[in-house]
Amino acid sequence: MHLLIPGRHHLLTNFQFEYISHLINHQSSPVHDVHGSPLEKFTSVRSLIFVVTSANHEGTKRNPISFYLRAMMLQSFGEKLNIPCYIYGIDDVGIIDDFAGHVLKQIRHQSDHHLDLTPQNTFVLCSTPVLSGYLDLGFKVLPCELKNLEDQTYFHDLPWRYVEKIAHTGNLQTPDIKNSVHPSCLDIWSNYDLAAKVSKIMNDPILGEDGDITESRDYNTYVRQMDEIAELKYRETAPFIQSGNIGDIGCAVGSWIKFASHDKKLAESDFYGIEVARELYNICSQRKANREFSNPNVFFAQKNAVSDLVFRKGTMHTIHTSSLTHEIASYGKMEDLSDFIRNRYQELVDGGVWINRDVIGPEHGETTVFMLLNDQDGINDNFDQSFESRKELSDYLQRLSTYTRFKRFAIDFRKQEGDQIRYEEVEIEGRSYMKLSLSDAAEYMLTKDYTDNWESEMHERFCFWSFQDWKKRLTEAGFEVLPGSGPYTNPWIEKNRFEGSVELYQLKNGKLRQLPSPPTNAIIIGKKITDL
Repeated sequence: MHLLIPGRHHLLTNFQFEYISHLINHQSSPVHDVHGSPLEKFTSVRSLIFVVTSANHEGTKRNPISFYLRAMMLQSFGEKLNIPCYIYGIDDVGIIDDFAGHVLKQIRHQSDHHLDLTPQNTFVLCSTPVLSGYLDLGFKVLPCELKNLEDQTYFHDLPWRYVEKIAHTGNLQTPDIKNSVHPSCLDIWSNYDLAAKVSKIMNDPILGEDGDITESRDYNTYVRQMDEIAELKYRETAPFIQSGNIGDIGCAVGSWIKFASHDKKLAESDFYGIEVARELYNICSQRKANREFSNPNVFFAQKNAVSDLVFRKGTMHTIHTSSLTHEIASYGKMEDLSDFIRNRYQELVDGGVWINRDVIGPEHGETTVFMLLNDQDGINDNFDQSFESRKELSDYLQRLSTYTRFKRFAIDFRKQEGDQIRYEEVEIEGRSYMKLSLSDAAEYMLTKDYTDNWESEMHERFCFWSFQDWKKRLTEAGFEVLPGSGPYTNPWIEKNRFEGSVELYQLKNGKLRQLPSPPTNAIIIGKKITDL
């Protein structure tokens, strides 16, 4: 019989080794399945087949370790059992009804049809709810750690429990870990310093389970938006780029690097794209495989730049970030953004530059303003409806007037964070105005049209710092803010999203005086002053 062992397999335990060894070496002993029934036809184990699920995922809380390292552990583990051992990686496919059937098809395909696993020639070893799929297909399942199928109780801790323990302490040398984790895995964890890596990933306060900052983002929409404005972003930042080692942190789908790689003045440069979101990193890798970058020296890595350095100290001539820093402030803490600034300073060579392009808050954002909103450009009722799908919500929001969409915004914006805007609706000279701070008014003006990704955008603050605030923080970190830095109002946004929709006023001497539109973006160029 073959023994099929599915799982994510970030490590294996001594308990598992002893259990499998018993199956291999003591065929005369009774073997029971997960229902407690003895297996009368249990024959010798011909081979072990390890299935590594989510093999295409790494650097995430659910899958911190790459497939090749997991495979190395499994191979070493299997060699000590002295029977043939096969390892097959299964890419993540989301939630599908017949995942077990998909796994079997993948094994058949990847083994060139040498392994056609059936209930007649294979037992499955599994103690997690995944086993139900194999039971449905008629396979006998052996329990390993599982004590009771009905209430999911266990004789012994599952391997993932030890991953969590290591992540908590960052230490492989505790008695519990040394006595419980199989030596084949401890060797790999130690040689590749995985305890520190896994601890950093799994304790990250910003990232979600699958390595993204937000779980509510529609990547099809997001990628399209990034590509559409990539050329504009590159034109705005190109004059400040220093050739040499050029890094793009939060590189999304690599569009900025693509334009930079085509720039003849940067032909001798090396480009390093850093992206934390797994789906975007995968797109970058595919683009590189498609040879979309003119310069062959383009490299991508999936890393989190918030909590640590992503480049070696003093090696980068240019670091570029775009539409990233507001996400750090929105999903983390302001201390995280301060750390991010200091880390970029350390990575640059003396005289190197950090080019940061992002949204920006207005100066004197605490000022009280009166916001006049168009109530004739859409419907004005049922602004607090709930919807099952993102598309239904998006279609509904697009039908709302600017006035009524603000009321929906006031409900949704930063609700989960307990950081909602405050406003008062007042009547002046027969017209209705929203009385609120300039900063909160700007938040609505800059966010109101992102209806495709409304649920995601409602977590994000755009106007937390003004340009002067940014200048102060960079100066404190050791940067000199270069000429050419500053806020601006995008003329397209002003014409297409502000005009005819929203106006801002300030009350002076009892009369309303119209204010200019708030800034929409800023380019901030910080030059590293010689490190003392």
